Amino acid sequence: MKKFYFLLFCLMSLVSYGQNAAVNGGFENWTAGVPDSYTTVDFSTTDLTENTNATYVSEGASSASVNVLTQSQGDTDIRQTVSLTGGVTYVMSLDVYATNDEARARIFNGSGFNPSVYSDETLLNQWQTISFEYTPTADEVFEFGIRFYDISANWTAGTQSSLFYIDNIQIVEATTPNVVITSPADNDIFDAGTTSVDVVFSTANLVGGESVTITVNGTETANATSPFSIATTDGEAYTVTADLMDGTTSISTSTIDFSVANPSSTVQVADITALRASTIDPAITYELTGEAIVSYVVTDNTRNQRFIQDAGAGVLIDDPSGILTTAFVAGDGITGLKGTLVDYNGLLEFVPTENVAAASSTGNVLPQIIVSASELINNGEAYEGMLITLNNVTFQDTGVFADNTNYSVADGTDVTVCRVTFADEDLIGSAIPTTVSSIMGLGTEYNGTYQIFPRYASDVAAALSVNNFNDTAFSLYPNPTNTGFVSISSTNSDAISVQVFDILGKQVKNETLSNNTLNVSNLKSGVYIVKITQNNASTTKKLVIN
Repeated sequence: MKKFYFLLFCLMSLVSYGQNAAVNGGFENWTAGVPDSYTTVDFSTTDLTENTNATYVSEGASSASVNVLTQSQGDTDIRQTVSLTGGVTYVMSLDVYATNDEARARIFNGSGFNPSVYSDETLLNQWQTISFEYTPTADEVFEFGIRFYDISANWTAGTQSSLFYIDNIQIVEATTPNVVITSPADNDIFDAGTTSVDVVFSTANLVGGESVTITVNGTETANATSPFSIATTDGEAYTVTADLMDGTTSISTSTIDFSVANPSSTVQVADITALRASTIDPAITYELTGEAIVSYVVTDNTRNQRFIQDAGAGVLIDDPSGILTTAFVAGDGITGLKGTLVDYNGLLEFVPTENVAAASSTGNVLPQIIVSASELINNGEAYEGMLITLNNVTFQDTGVFADNTNYSVADGTDVTVCRVTFADEDLIGSAIPTTVSSIMGLGTEYNGTYQIFPRYASDVAAALSVNNFNDTAFSLYPNPTNTGFVSISSTNSDAISVQVFDILGKQVKNETLSNNTLNVSNLKSGVYIVKITQNNASTTKKLVIN
């Protein structure tokens, strides 16, 4: 048996795959400057063109030349739909030729982006093949997608140098014997109380005599059949491997991980500062007992997102299941929120688990929190989810604002990111200022880069005047403080008036300093806004009391 199989395997290696299901996968056929048979082409006919230079062709007589000009990743798709047969394993691949490291290519399933694979941006001026295997559980129409992603650290805005060549899309049946675990999905988390999980696997292209061995956390079971039942315990993780065996030799392997959650527990936190310091664990439900104020309601997506903040911090509510059915608006107070914490590319998000029936207050006006580019860059975590004003910055781009686009804004050598992301607001299409500006928006983070999200055209305005903002005239230290006192100094010795507000705008102190020292020992831990006035100059600074 082994000798027969080895001989057959050698013959199969010469013709290892079946007919290509991709139509015009070699980009040989074009009509009016557009490649035939592709259902989605986001590029113009000047940025996606036919190439016949043999250096940039991996098979056939032509390839596609792709000029990537945008960081707006959802606008760089080339897609084709193919019909697949359930239970059959397909190898999907694309040849990629990159000319620089400013971007990379991705191939993926257009329905959910899983599975997918990216090109290696370090392999330049050479062909590379990216591929994955996919086994549909039932007959389906699969959307094979190609998308291009900027490498943010390498991207040079405004250039036309992110040039790719792509060729030789292959969607073919794998004809070597294989085994694939089709359920559960990799990294699935089952609810607490789940006592067993059925592992479903399928085999294809068998020669005869093969068997399947299932290994669960190191324990093997030979001659396994599908579905294979695994007894489970709350809080445990499981690694499952299916090996297709030819005698004692594994000729195909499929591995998945899954886990069972611990029973949920509810932890009460008084404010968002405590919430942000809490553990991210899907088994822990947090109840925010204090009131939070809605600063913005996102309406351009279906995730029911709201930004909220309180006296110390802010957070984004991400509610894709629509748990919060109450129609909260900006300025509403919410008390008694319950939910779990997740991390999305560095941004902390709060996912509700129960509805809140009504606003606990309405018409709240949030105070203006003014920050510099340097402060956002170096202390951006403190402003995540909060409505802030970034002052004294200049846009490094010109034209009009576009959706899902990052703009660099600078204050001297300090450069941070202003991202336009709310597609249904009037900011889209308005002119980018060419003078020093202020930007009101929501503090966020993406993979370690702190950003500001302006909402409306009115959020981008002229820089605040010296009467409203004069960082260089005053200093406040130590900040943060845990001593009960802060020192406030200025460029002259005239009297200094100080007003202190909590983050909801309530004035908690109003005094004129006699010795440049402000006593804050009677204030609770949290974040406060300090308005400092001397003669006709004033500034607003953030004070953190630990």
